[in-house]
Amino acid sequence: MSDAIITTENLTKTYGAGAAETHALRGVNLAIPRGAFCAVVGPSGHGKSTLMHLIGGLDTPSEGRVTVDGTELTTLASGSLARLRARKIGFVFQFFNLLGSLTAAENVETAMMFAGVPEQEQKERARQLLELVGLGHKVDARPREMSGGQQQRVAIARALANDPDILLMDEPTGNLDSVAEGEVLEVVENLHRQGKTVIIVTHNPEIARRAELVIEIRDGLVVRGGFSTVTEQTAA
Repeated sequence: MSDAIITTENLTKTYGAGAAETHALRGVNLAIPRGAFCAVVGPSGHGKSTLMHLIGGLDTPSEGRVTVDGTELTTLASGSLARLRARKIGFVFQFFNLLGSLTAAENVETAMMFAGVPEQEQKERARQLLELVGLGHKVDARPREMSGGQQQRVAIARALANDPDILLMDEPTGNLDSVAEGEVLEVVENLHRQGKTVIIVTHNPEIARRAELVIEIRDGLVVRGGFSTVTEQTAA
């Protein structure tokens, strides 16, 4: 884990203007090593999810730069950015966002359809990924026939469809009971051991305890695990 797969430089995100102006992030500098298991923690509304959206290319910064595996995101046109996301980053969110009319395998296949993977290869890889997350027996089940933990594991399999180097996860266990949470964390740790860079936004102290790197954000600033640049006006 000697090199950084994600870096941010003076990363700033501001919403609104004038009296309504809100500083979601205020000059954040980070370097996340390749292959790290990283937890992003802090109170609600202090910039954790904003950071994830920026490093995942789902939003653009007001100032500063995000570099993913040597490519600066702000230099990319929308089409190139979409291709980088599809190739390099898998997203998992608190809400599973599975399509209820599709089976587990079909939900995983949808991620490969947009990447132009041939249909037979989609089917084979979807089954392999569901086996990987312990759901080989659920390939033909629909979301309503699965528990919350099983649905989240399908969502993880879908995020892995194009073999990304990075998994970005926003409160992936937030809607799960303790048993399902344990199942999902076991899958995540196995993926990390296989070399994936895993970044989890979480309020869960258990996830933070297991992580190699903990980044704590308060008031849009990194107070642990990185360096923040604060102007006198911001600090006042």
